[in-house]
Amino acid sequence: MKIRLHQFLSKCGEFTSKKEIKEAIWNGEILVNNSTVKDIKFEFNSNTKVVSYNGKILKLPEKNYYFIINKPKGYICSRLSEQEKELGKKSIFEIFKKNLDESIFRRLITVGRLDEDTTGLLIVTTDGKIVDKISNPESHISKKYLVKTELEITMEEILAIKKGVKIQIFDEDKIEQYISRPAQIDLEGANTAILTIDEGKKRQIRRMFDSLGNYVVSIHRLAIGNLVLSDFDIMSGEYHEIILDLILEKCF
Repeated sequence: MKIRLHQFLSKCGEFTSKKEIKEAIWNGEILVNNSTVKDIKFEFNSNTKVVSYNGKILKLPEKNYYFIINKPKGYICSRLSEQEKELGKKSIFEIFKKNLDESIFRRLITVGRLDEDTTGLLIVTTDGKIVDKISNPESHISKKYLVKTELEITMEEILAIKKGVKIQIFDEDKIEQYISRPAQIDLEGANTAILTIDEGKKRQIRRMFDSLGNYVVSIHRLAIGNLVLSDFDIMSGEYHEIILDLILEKCF
């Protein structure tokens, strides 16, 4: 089975960012069977070809790792850029850094993302295939959230969310419009609800309520499919290693 060069390099655990991978390729530091390859989309069979970086032979790892983390507020779900470091931003990846081997830490990726202020269940793994499988919109895997709003959640809002909310996003001179898929919502209090959606557009929950004239105060993800955060004894900022079979059993 063939794999693209940039995908191979991102999985081998040698590089810390996509930028570093691209620069290594474009600088002629990557050899495939002793031939320099400068095309990041170059496809080859990693079982029959030898890849080296500055004389070091690179190989795909044999084992993947799977974690769930109770994401704390104020953390982003991506690696920190230099600008973000200067701004004092915090990344969920830094929570893993002290306790994992460097080769594993470099390969970690999140299954989807929670925005900086959203807390709760997040899957972090080295397995790109499970990321694609869960994140694929066609999988329609449900995600359950505890949502608190500034104003009381009205019956009109509940009915709209169950039917699908029209969302408009203004980006400079462009307007993106879509209607959210029908969602399940159950009130827990006057301004608190359990919301279950099976899609994950950027800042979707906040935009759904914004479109209805209500402001979201906080979001906490409770579950992905039947993978429920409260089933694990992990506090905010803690993580727990799990097995792939459990993810497959609970999410599909």
